[in-house]
Amino acid sequence: MKLYVGNLPWSVDSEGLKKLFVEAGFDVEEANLISDKYSGRSKGFGFVTIADDEAAKKAMADMHEKEIDGRKLTVNEAKPMVPRDNDRSFDKPREDRGNSGDADSSEAPMADSNAMAEDIASEGM
Repeated sequence: MKLYVGNLPWSVDSEGLKKLFVEAGFDVEEANLISDKYSGRSKGFGFVTIADDEAAKKAMADMHEKEIDGRKLTVNEAKPMVPRDNDRSFDKPREDRGNSGDADSSEAPMADSNAMAEDIASEGM
Protein backbone atom coordinates (compact mmCIF):
# COMPACT_ATOMS: atom_id res chain seq x y z
CA MET A 1 0.00 0.00 0.00
CA LYS A 2 1.26 3.45 -0.88
CA LEU A 3 1.03 6.08 1.84
CA TYR A 4 1.03 9.85 1.50
CA VAL A 5 3.26 11.53 4.09
CA GLY A 6 2.80 15.28 4.39
CA ASN A 7 4.01 18.20 6.49
CA LEU A 8 7.57 16.89 6.41
CA PRO A 9 10.36 19.11 7.70
CA TRP A 10 12.46 20.64 4.91
CA SER A 11 15.49 18.80 6.26
CA VAL A 12 14.06 15.34 5.42
CA ASP A 13 15.19 13.70 2.18
CA SER A 14 14.00 10.40 0.60
CA GLU A 15 16.44 8.36 2.70
CA GLY A 16 15.35 10.20 5.85
CA LEU A 17 11.70 9.55 5.01
CA LYS A 18 12.39 5.83 4.66
CA LYS A 19 14.39 5.85 7.89
CA LEU A 20 11.45 7.39 9.84
CA PHE A 21 9.26 4.41 8.99
CA VAL A 22 11.97 1.73 9.27
CA GLU A 23 12.94 2.97 12.75
CA ALA A 24 9.27 2.76 13.73
CA GLY A 25 9.33 -0.93 12.79
CA PHE A 26 7.86 -0.92 9.28
CA ASP A 27 9.21 -2.80 6.25
CA VAL A 28 9.46 -0.03 3.63
CA GLU A 29 9.68 -1.08 -0.01
CA GLU A 30 10.14 2.44 -1.36
CA ALA A 31 10.20 6.04 -0.16
CA ASN A 32 10.05 9.06 -2.48
CA LEU A 33 10.26 12.68 -1.44
CA ILE A 34 8.63 15.08 -3.90
CA SER A 35 10.84 17.99 -4.95
CA ASP A 36 10.29 21.12 -6.97
CA LYS A 37 11.46 20.43 -10.52
CA TYR A 38 13.11 23.84 -10.86
CA SER A 39 14.72 24.48 -7.48
CA GLY A 40 15.16 20.87 -6.35
CA ARG A 41 13.82 21.90 -2.93
CA SER A 42 11.49 19.54 -1.06
CA LYS A 43 7.79 20.27 -1.41
CA GLY A 44 7.29 18.95 2.13
CA PHE A 45 5.58 15.69 1.22
CA GLY A 46 6.37 12.28 -0.14
CA PHE A 47 5.20 8.70 -0.49
CA VAL A 48 6.12 5.52 1.35
CA THR A 49 5.23 2.07 0.01
CA ILE A 50 4.66 -0.76 2.48
CA ALA A 51 3.90 -4.17 0.91
CA ASP A 52 1.69 -5.56 3.66
CA ASP A 53 -1.67 -3.75 3.83
CA GLU A 54 -2.14 -4.46 7.54
CA ALA A 55 1.31 -3.06 8.32
CA ALA A 56 0.53 -0.02 6.16
CA LYS A 57 -2.69 0.60 8.10
CA LYS A 58 -0.74 0.33 11.35
CA ALA A 59 1.84 2.77 9.95
CA MET A 60 -0.96 5.24 9.18
CA ALA A 61 -2.26 4.95 12.74
CA ASP A 62 1.17 5.10 14.40
CA MET A 63 2.79 7.78 12.26
CA HIS A 64 -0.13 10.17 11.67
CA GLU A 65 0.45 13.33 13.74
CA LYS A 66 3.83 12.05 14.94
CA GLU A 67 5.99 15.09 15.63
CA ILE A 68 9.24 15.37 13.66
CA ASP A 69 11.36 18.51 14.11
CA GLY A 70 8.37 20.38 15.53
CA ARG A 71 5.99 19.38 12.70
CA LYS A 72 3.11 16.91 12.98
CA LEU A 73 3.11 14.47 10.08
CA THR A 74 0.04 13.81 7.99
CA VAL A 75 -0.09 10.15 6.97
CA ASN A 76 -2.90 8.58 4.98
CA GLU A 77 -3.48 6.25 2.07
CA ALA A 78 -2.24 7.75 -1.18
CA LYS A 79 -4.96 8.42 -3.73
CA PRO A 80 -4.42 8.24 -7.49
CA MET A 81 -3.57 11.63 -8.94
CA VAL A 82 -6.57 13.22 -10.63
CA PRO A 83 -5.64 14.76 -13.98
CA ARG A 84 -5.70 18.53 -13.85
CA ASP A 85 -8.22 20.46 -15.89
CA ASN A 86 -5.97 22.41 -18.22
CA ASP A 87 -8.90 24.52 -19.39
CA ARG A 88 -7.61 27.69 -17.70
CA SER A 89 -8.63 31.06 -19.08
CA PHE A 90 -5.09 32.26 -19.75
CA ASP A 91 -4.55 29.27 -22.06
CA LYS A 92 -7.56 30.06 -24.23
CA PRO A 93 -7.64 32.38 -27.22
CA ARG A 94 -9.22 35.72 -26.31
CA GLU A 95 -12.46 35.12 -28.22
CA ASP A 96 -13.18 32.02 -26.12
CA ARG A 97 -12.70 33.62 -22.71
CA GLY A 98 -16.20 34.95 -22.29
CA ASN A 99 -17.20 38.32 -20.91
CA SER A 100 -16.50 39.06 -17.28
CA GLY A 101 -18.24 42.45 -17.31
CA ASP A 102 -21.93 43.31 -17.01
CA ALA A 103 -22.42 44.68 -20.51
CA ASP A 104 -22.53 42.51 -23.59
CA SER A 105 -19.19 43.30 -25.17
CA SER A 106 -20.62 42.91 -28.68
CA GLU A 107 -22.96 45.85 -28.00
CA ALA A 108 -20.49 48.04 -26.12
CA PRO A 109 -19.50 51.16 -28.06
CA MET A 110 -15.94 51.29 -29.30
CA ALA A 111 -13.94 54.19 -27.94
CA ASP A 112 -12.71 56.49 -30.71
CA SER A 113 -9.35 57.80 -29.54
CA ASN A 114 -9.46 60.80 -31.91
CA ALA A 115 -12.90 61.84 -30.68
CA MET A 116 -11.75 61.46 -27.07
CA ALA A 117 -8.66 63.60 -27.73
CA GLU A 118 -10.83 66.30 -29.38
CA ASP A 119 -13.23 66.27 -26.41
CA ILE A 120 -10.36 66.65 -23.95
CA ALA A 121 -8.80 69.45 -25.99
CA SER A 122 -12.11 71.34 -26.28
CA GLU A 123 -12.73 71.09 -22.52
CA GLY A 124 -9.41 72.71 -21.79
CA MET A 125 -10.19 75.84 -23.83
